[in-house]
Amino acid sequence: MTEISALSAPVVHWAPDYRMPPTHPFPAALDDVVAVYKALLEVRDPAQIIVGGGSAGGNLAAALLLRAKAEGLPMPAGLVLLTPEVDLTESGDSFVTLADVSVGLQSLRDANLLYAGGHDLSDPYLSPLFGDVTGFPPTLLISGTRDLFLSNTVRMHRKLRESGVEADLHIFDARPHAGYGNAPEEAAVSAETAAFVSKHLSPAKYLSPAG
Repeated sequence: MTEISALSAPVVHWAPDYRMPPTHPFPAALDDVVAVYKALLEVRDPAQIIVGGGSAGGNLAAALLLRAKAEGLPMPAGLVLLTPEVDLTESGDSFVTLADVSVGLQSLRDANLLYAGGHDLSDPYLSPLFGDVTGFPPTLLISGTRDLFLSNTVRMHRKLRESGVEADLHIFDARPHAGYGNAPEEAAVSAETAAFVSKHLSPAKYLSPAG
């Protein structure tokens, strides 16, 4: 748990050290992040919480909210999905059209099967794109035109919008899956994320513990 101050006031950042395959395939990682979320709810009001993740972490962030919904847990104030791996079946258009221009990322089908541990890849807890996202909190989604997961991000945005969820989508020109690195263009990505968090968390909310 670390404190960061990229926003107008410091916030506390929880980064779950979840179990991973091959020793611990699905649903171990998801069980771990759900346990962390439950622990967080014991010390923070849901209105003080933003859930987020990138790539595989985006998968777990979205799947976490599906589990939270199923278990009757409250939704957080917002959700941040940075080029999320929300479709392990890789059925989106960009897995074909961007295969030759994607930088730093190719098909993860073998890794997806390893993570799934014999479960159907279209299971919503494995591929949140196929889940019921009704009732999700406001969501920020970010990808780029050279990101193999572009279709994941675009389709998840449409799924959220069609389910009545407030969702903002930002696609950056030539941005690869891993981002621009230390290039100046990455500052715009950070600014959008900070603006989203600032919009949905007021200092009074996130500087005081629940209760």
